[in-house]
Order: sequence, then C-alpha cells, then structure tokens
Amino acid sequence: MRRKYNPYTLPPWLRSIRGICSQLIIPFCIFQGIRTFLIPTTFDVMLLAIFILIAVAFHLEFI
Repeated sequence: MRRKYNPYTLPPWLRSIRGICSQLIIPFCIFQGIRTFLIPTTFDVMLLAIFILIAVAFHLEFI
C-alpha cells in the first residue's frame, strides 16, 4: 500500500527546489504555449504537455 506523501519529510534543500519549481512552472507553461501557438512543432507540443502535467501535479500535490 502506498504511503501518504508528506513534503515536510524531505530535506530542506529539496523543499526549497520544489517551491521554486512550483513558482516557475506556470510562466514556463505560458511561454511554451505562446511559442507553440506561433511555431507549432512536435517537440513544442510535447514539451507543453509535459509542463502542463507537471503544473497539474504541483497543484494537486502529487509531487
């Protein structure tokens, strides 16, 4: 059975990196969305999908 995730059990340096990433993922998604809208390539679409999945995971506290 899976244990409940507790971010406070992480080392302090990893918690700070997690916090920085959760603050920066939305601007990355916006930038990548604009870039994908202007010059749509397969790589850009896949990268945007990965960024959106990471943003949803941070929002729902899966990461």
